[in-house]
This record gives sequence, structure tokens and C-alpha cells, in this order.
Amino acid sequence: MRIPYRVALACLLTLSLNTAALAGSREERRVVKLKHDYTAAYTLQRVSVRANCFPKELRRVLAHIAHKTGRKPVITSGHRPHSGGSQHSHCYAADIRVPGVSEKRVLAAAASAPGIGGIGRYCNGLVHVDIGPKRIWRHCGRR
Repeated sequence: MRIPYRVALACLLTLSLNTAALAGSREERRVVKLKHDYTAAYTLQRVSVRANCFPKELRRVLAHIAHKTGRKPVITSGHRPHSGGSQHSHCYAADIRVPGVSEKRVLAAAASAPGIGGIGRYCNGLVHVDIGPKRIWRHCGRR
């Protein structure tokens, strides 16, 4: 009595596999365009740093800096909603540090980034990048 069940089960299994193979060959090929994930190009200094609202243009600037310097920038400050008229309040700016890379190289990489707006330099070694209007400044008292 077991042999007929085994034969029936084998036939059913073969039929289901053939049906699935035929259905797969008739499927249309779909082209899937993958979007580049720029978030892999930087890290956050702390969990509390808000960077999830960065627009694609700013993430692209950070990826460019990572590519030019060979290291990921560490974002020390991102979105600060109550920072007045700052680009940080619109989530268009990031203060960064690139460990093991001189500030001069980071500034040069930022200046060559497509879509860069403002570039700022602070006394503590942080570099400000944003996608607002073009401007450059230093907050160290020296020129």
C-alpha cells in the first residue's frame, strides 16, 4: 500500500517542479535600478547626531570627501532644528572631522565636491560643509 503513495507523491512533486520551471521561463525580465547608498560614506560621532534627514546632495558631498581623502568623515553635528537661520536647522549642513587626515586635505576635498555650498573651519579642527549658498569662513580669529 505504501508503494502507490510514494509513486503518487513522486509524480506530484515532479509535476509541481516542472510547472514552477515553466512559469519562471515565461516571466518577463525586470530591470531594477539600484540607488546608491551614500550613508555608507560617513559615520556618526554619537548616536544622538541627527543625520537621517540629509538630502542626497549633502550625502553626495560627504561621499566625495570620503573618496578624496580615503577615509570616512565622522559627523560631529548634523541637524539642529533650533539653530536659528543656520543651514543645520534645515538639515543642509554637517560639521565633520576625518580621522588621520589633515584639515587642509579635508578642506581641499570639500572645495572640489560638486554641489558644495558653504565651507567653514573651526579652531578645534572641525570642518563645516553645507549645500547652501557658496561661501567660506574661519572661526579662529586668524586670516
